[in-house]
Amino acid sequence: MSKPAGKARRPAPQPAITRSEPLPPVNRPQWLTWSIVLLAAVAVFSRYWFGIGDSDFWWHLKTGQYIWLNHKLPVPDPFAYTTYLHPDAYSGESLVRFFNLTHEWLAQIAFYAVYSAGGATGITILRALALTLICGITGLIAWRRTAGFYRSVAVALLVMLSCTWIAGERPYLFTYVFLVTTLAILEYRRWLWALPPLFLVWANMHGAFFLGWIIVGAYCLNTLIARARGAATPNHRTLLICSAAAVLISGLNPNGFHIIQILLDYRNSPLQTSITEWQRPKYWELSTFTVILYGSLAALLWARGRARISDWLLYLLFAIAALSAVRNIILIGIIGPLILASYLPLPDPQRLLPTLRTLPATLAFAAVLALAARIVTMPHAPFNASDWRFSPGAADFLLQHHVTARIFNSYESGGYLIWRLWPQNQVFIDGRALSEATFADYRRIAFNADSSTGASSEQLLAQYKVSAIVMPMIDYSGKVYLLPAALSDPSQHEWKLVYTDPEAVIYMKDPPPGVTPLPPNAALSAMEAQCNLMLDRAGDDCARGVADLYSKIGDTRRAAQWMAVYQSRGGATGAQYGGLR
Repeated sequence: MSKPAGKARRPAPQPAITRSEPLPPVNRPQWLTWSIVLLAAVAVFSRYWFGIGDSDFWWHLKTGQYIWLNHKLPVPDPFAYTTYLHPDAYSGESLVRFFNLTHEWLAQIAFYAVYSAGGATGITILRALALTLICGITGLIAWRRTAGFYRSVAVALLVMLSCTWIAGERPYLFTYVFLVTTLAILEYRRWLWALPPLFLVWANMHGAFFLGWIIVGAYCLNTLIARARGAATPNHRTLLICSAAAVLISGLNPNGFHIIQILLDYRNSPLQTSITEWQRPKYWELSTFTVILYGSLAALLWARGRARISDWLLYLLFAIAALSAVRNIILIGIIGPLILASYLPLPDPQRLLPTLRTLPATLAFAAVLALAARIVTMPHAPFNASDWRFSPGAADFLLQHHVTARIFNSYESGGYLIWRLWPQNQVFIDGRALSEATFADYRRIAFNADSSTGASSEQLLAQYKVSAIVMPMIDYSGKVYLLPAALSDPSQHEWKLVYTDPEAVIYMKDPPPGVTPLPPNAALSAMEAQCNLMLDRAGDDCARGVADLYSKIGDTRRAAQWMAVYQSRGGATGAQYGGLR
């Protein structure tokens, strides 16, 4: 018996990606296709093949070792003696401190395992491989959306340029690998069952796992809206169930579901907001970021009638995040190229260059692609050439002479000193940013604050019972630390200079047995040596900082010499130095 006729359900296609019109078969053998893919992968890998340069890596490494050996999280903090000396400076500081100590524990163990097996080379391979996976999986998603081979390769290479913002040895690498993996699972609508275990691991590797909530939420909403419009929604029940399970299971981490509150508390932290990676990007300047940001918005507006709700949501949320902090630029660097490839009305390269349909021309295109990619992706620095950023010689000196005194160190070198010196020494401060009050005192000490505005550096060093000062003469931005420069004054006799090299100086009140104090002006020579290193590898600003210092202490000859160096490398005119030329 036939069923009674009812109101027919009008099929409505899911807002989807417009694929290019079919073209005649391309005369491109499979081996050539894979060769282009391999060349692109090599280009990405080689761009991020360089020595360890992130100062935070070392405290991550030490934390991983601590957890592995002690079978517990590093709470209370074992590595810095200042962590608990002050009351909370703002509401929520204790919560943020616990979060910073615990939320990356599984990634830190992974770093320690890789370093134990392969040393610095193993970490370099891990970093380059993670970034290559991020670019490759994003390219694969573009292929799923557009079926355009060259578009997919272009997306991967465009994401490669954005990955510069996360090219450090930090746990957030895992976040972005998991982020693009989640996108791929949702695009393909396969392996949805993998989302819950993926989110469980993610939530214990890095605190940004909540980005996964945003992604599955956007795709679930897109599916529900499409279903309400009568579109086909394959595996929609599995998608909804697995997404809900993934969000729920991600709460199994040391901080539970407090991540949103912690993010709000971060914005209340003067210390966090003063760090470079939390500054707002320059959205008005021409850059890879702004081209992707505004280009992908234009593509969405162009395709507004057929663009996915999920793409709109992800673009808007990721753009807000990217515009709020430099460290979030990678979010728009991932979703933006996908939107450009999906909606921007660009003709296929074969339409622009019909000769690409022939094998010789395709080979020429592959050669040009490989050459361009290699030029763009030249390594930043020779492998393992970043030791100058740390203080290996100073750490060797303290270990060799069994110095157990309380030390004062620079913010940037704290992580490395934790790795090298603990448990013999605890540090004053490091990149974990655990105490607002300690950081404020650190700034006053390191830059030799005027006592008329509060406690002087000498008074603060006495309050913290510091007996050794271990720090570079110049910070990463090129600004000279005034504390070690002031101690180079021959008229002061409390602190003795016992060690110098181009990376650090050490002052002590009581030198170790057998160590003869160095001439005080040797610290200034170390400052110049450090600046010469920085001129070769990091930028020109240190020359201006050195000129500033010599100008302040009345050494006009050397001030003029260093200002000339700064100007010769494209610096300012130096008019503020009066007669200095």
